Amino acid sequence: MTPWLVSIDLGTTNTVLAYASPGAAEVELFAIDQLVAPGEVAGAPLLPSNRYHPAPEELGAGQLQLPWDLPDVAGVERVAIGRLARSLGAATPGRLVASAKSWLSHPGVDRMAAILPWGAEPEVPKVSPVAASASYLAHLRANWNIRFPQHPLERQQVVLTVPASFDEGARALTLEAARLAGLPGLRLLEEPQAALYDWLYRHRATLVDDLNGARLVLVADVGGGTTDFSLVKVELEAGEPKLTRIGVGNHLILGGDNMDLALAHLIEARMAGQDGLEAPRARLSAARLAQLTERCRAAKEQLLAPDAPEAVTVTLLGAGSRLIGASRKADLRREDIERVVLDGFFPLNEQQEPARRARAGIVEFSLPYASDPAVTRHLASFLHQHAVAAREALGLPLEDASLPVPDTLLLNGGVFRGAALAERLADTLARWRGRPLRILHNVDPDVAVARGGVAYSLARQGAAPAIESGAARSYYLLLEGERAGSGLRAVCLLPRGTPAATEVRLAERSFALRLGRPVRFHLASTVADAGAAPLPGQLVDLAPEDVVRLPPIATVLRATPGAAPRSEIAVQLVASLSEVGSLEVHCVAEDGSGRWQLAFQLREAEGSEEIVETEVLPPQLDAAIEKIERVFGTRSKAVDTKEVRQLRASLEHLLGRREGWATPLLRRLFDALMERSKGRRRSSEHERAWLNLAGFCLRPGFGHPLDGWRIEQLWAMFEPGVQYHKDTQVRAEWWTLWRRVAGGLDTEAQLRLLDDFAFNLQADASERGKRPITLVDGSEDDMLRLGASLERIPSAYKAEIGNWMMEQILALPAGTRLDAKTAATYARYLWALGRVGARQSFHASAHEVAPREVAEEWLGKLLMLDWKKIEPAGFAATHIARMTGDRSRDIGDAVRGEVLRRLSATGAPAAWTAMVREVVELDQASETRMLGEALPPGLKLLR
Repeated sequence: MTPWLVSIDLGTTNTVLAYASPGAAEVELFAIDQLVAPGEVAGAPLLPSNRYHPAPEELGAGQLQLPWDLPDVAGVERVAIGRLARSLGAATPGRLVASAKSWLSHPGVDRMAAILPWGAEPEVPKVSPVAASASYLAHLRANWNIRFPQHPLERQQVVLTVPASFDEGARALTLEAARLAGLPGLRLLEEPQAALYDWLYRHRATLVDDLNGARLVLVADVGGGTTDFSLVKVELEAGEPKLTRIGVGNHLILGGDNMDLALAHLIEARMAGQDGLEAPRARLSAARLAQLTERCRAAKEQLLAPDAPEAVTVTLLGAGSRLIGASRKADLRREDIERVVLDGFFPLNEQQEPARRARAGIVEFSLPYASDPAVTRHLASFLHQHAVAAREALGLPLEDASLPVPDTLLLNGGVFRGAALAERLADTLARWRGRPLRILHNVDPDVAVARGGVAYSLARQGAAPAIESGAARSYYLLLEGERAGSGLRAVCLLPRGTPAATEVRLAERSFALRLGRPVRFHLASTVADAGAAPLPGQLVDLAPEDVVRLPPIATVLRATPGAAPRSEIAVQLVASLSEVGSLEVHCVAEDGSGRWQLAFQLREAEGSEEIVETEVLPPQLDAAIEKIERVFGTRSKAVDTKEVRQLRASLEHLLGRREGWATPLLRRLFDALMERSKGRRRSSEHERAWLNLAGFCLRPGFGHPLDGWRIEQLWAMFEPGVQYHKDTQVRAEWWTLWRRVAGGLDTEAQLRLLDDFAFNLQADASERGKRPITLVDGSEDDMLRLGASLERIPSAYKAEIGNWMMEQILALPAGTRLDAKTAATYARYLWALGRVGARQSFHASAHEVAPREVAEEWLGKLLMLDWKKIEPAGFAATHIARMTGDRSRDIGDAVRGEVLRRLSATGAPAAWTAMVREVVELDQASETRMLGEALPPGLKLLR
């Protein structure tokens, strides 16, 4: 049976499905059945990409019933999707899931974890960005299958569109969402290309005339969550236009959502100003701000319409019993749209300035929005980035230093429904060019991408005009230990423009890999245009600012059944752009004995910057490993106790002070220790030395290739415990090791450590009598440091731990003079509380911090202490009150003000005050104090 051609635009704001039945020439839009009011279902071409999780008694039985009975793919029992979800979310804060697509491209959180709605109360069911995206696709599939039962959607030829700027991580997660929705076999297509395909198909009969004289088309796609640019070269070949996509832009979380948020901030300030001389009203919560943002979106659309009124009143309803009485209103005026949206996001940019680089952009709802909101500055950067290819397409001299401006423009995305915004961008480009551009009219930006996906499938069948395209970017293998000047040394893995399903083999690069051990490669991509595309295997130097780092790819190579036994194998890398549009990399044995696919690791900890190491391993490394072999090796001669105790000093004599050991060296030493781990059981001195060195060399548990594998090997040692469990120093070194490497442990492992933390600190005498021999005793100091390092445990557990710590702190003497023991106890508990309550984790996802309201309670109690006498109280309060820019985590303004006043009165360091007042990075002193020790040289925390 000939499949139908189907295209799905899984948008940030709306989801659309278009299709063509076999042999049909017309592309049709699918009317998506959805709840438009409680109990009322209607069809519409746009399915708002929203989920609403109602309260238990909010909607009656049957009011969420759809024409099909299908459990929610995200596992929520009662959920509304589409128009009803959007309208309910605008009225009730904290229950609306929106912008899931933006979260898919945000590596700073675990995108497979249930974190949405962001900032919602604990009782509200939460879903992951991947599951939310899957639920919209599952809704379409269920609807289609009851409409066309003889042609199930999963058996049709389906195209799913994604931003051209999506990296491999976001593409892979999009494919995972499709798989969860029951659509495993589909193809990805870039959204700007899809928009152009729609225009080409609608003008297929007059294409020669309509593109006469055009040489370079800019597709500017500004949607709800992303801004996407693409360049398409137009040439005449045998009298027919030939189109080739020659450039795409970097990923930008910049779109209609940002505009709505900027307007919401404006209205929030106006509502606060209505209080007159009263005390300033606290900032809106994250949930209430999301509600206000949705209301501003609707008002913006009214004010951008051709018959726009002078102003629209935005109403924010109260909460609970004060729903009506506590409602607030403020006007959003047409002049606000011109000032905030038009001039703020689309300035004329007469000087063609590139996007401004800043340390960080707006962080709201924990999404890292683009630091520069000006679309026209990002466009100038994009054109500079692809200047060589653009000049060649336009027929300009390559040495011409002026900005090459395309002669043809196609606008797409819901933002350009506002005619003023479309006119502003076209006017800006015309001023840059010195004359008007040809505008390709987009009939309906809301549905063009979905329609274009069908046109793309028709083009693949030879029934429609096509755009030649391959890999949108070049992919590189980063070479560790090599750096050229300020650039990164890399070898080209797959050049941009490589056609889909074309394998590229790095024949001149060979790797000797050990069987049964993991292999991990670090890749990067760039869309930067420095002339001709690089050749496969070519060694190049990349500018760090142009590089997008991809998730690491890895596998464990296992011998082919029946092959001769061996421990090592020579392999080469083979890369290709798959038929679905994603990067695939394989290891291929040079002798043809095996082929292994390398998978992207999408759930890795994102708390560190895995940089290309520049340090060269010291020549004394072999001698250092000999020292380790002598003490712990199976063939070592008997060594006296003194030599074991002096192992660390011996290594420092060879390698320098251990605080200066770089990460690559530390990991090589850890590997040597791990290979000889059985030797630690020879004596208590052996065990102390091994535990101390192993923890130091693997800290913080992530940040270097194969750290995940190393942690797996180390964790296997946890349950057996220590050999010399009666030795106090062995026990202390055991817990120091796990505290040091906690950043590499997953949630399950950290919860296991939490069990021992709780037992050692809270078990009564009868429970201690039943202690398993493998459960290692831990001192109060050891346990506090360990508990504070467990950042991946659920936030509710952090609240419980912090409350217990607060009780211990308040029970301590608070006289005029503290003895040394009491002061030390204060220091231990306050340091631990500061880390448990910190608003910014070192290695965990943002949703795992302790609840904000609990943190505010702790701050209230800390303010009762005398910070001049108990200095660690100010340090703890600083980290609990640290500003992140995310309202769901940040404490309220009133409490923040109290903390700032107390810090000022006690003469606290300026760095502490800055951390509470604004979003800043930790200085080295604060970072070291908070972690308990310095990070390895060369390893830098991203957050």
